[in-house]
Amino acid sequence: MRNHSFDAPETGDEVEITLDGLPVGLPSGYRSLNAIRCLLETLALERQRILCSLNVDGEPVNLALPWLNQRIYNRVEAGTVALEETPLLLLKKAYQQTEHARECVETALTLVLINNSRVAREVWWNLVSVLKEPVITLSLLPENICQPFEHRTSLAQLRKWQLEQIAAIIRDVDEACQSEDTIPLSNALENRVLPWLQSLSELICLWHETVLAGSRLGISHAVS
Repeated sequence: MRNHSFDAPETGDEVEITLDGLPVGLPSGYRSLNAIRCLLETLALERQRILCSLNVDGEPVNLALPWLNQRIYNRVEAGTVALEETPLLLLKKAYQQTEHARECVETALTLVLINNSRVAREVWWNLVSVLKEPVITLSLLPENICQPFEHRTSLAQLRKWQLEQIAAIIRDVDEACQSEDTIPLSNALENRVLPWLQSLSELICLWHETVLAGSRLGISHAVS
């Protein structure tokens, strides 16, 4: 890849773009951050790799969310992983989705309390798809990426329990939505949903550390 810079639309300052530490040349017209991300993802795929990290002026971008921020920027740094490291990418994505879901629930707690029951129910139903995202992402992991420790539950069983847990939580919160008082719904979000998200976040971090340690030791896991 050749070194190339271009003018930021609003500042005229040169912008530095790198992929895995190498400078990236940008075609004419690739000025928006979305265009840059598209190009970087394409370059990664051409190398049979997947974009796994993106930083704009040193701030990490959540790849699990749409890129809506079109602010002034000076430096874009991207990193990739090989296809065999896809489990690490999935775990990172699931963690980002979990953190995003927690932020959405915390915002919803206020919205639920200041609105009537009809609006509160809509707030909850909009949350459901966000809560499902990390669980669905985890379901894409190959079952053999983490071998169970002695007397420990396998990853496959833990994933099954997570699916059962989120289904049970959704049913419980749906039941709380039946009340004309929004307090039961608020309580369900605070006492059922948030603790589950915290537990899921910690579990994903543990899996990520385990898989990463295996990768550093040269332990490969075939994708079934």
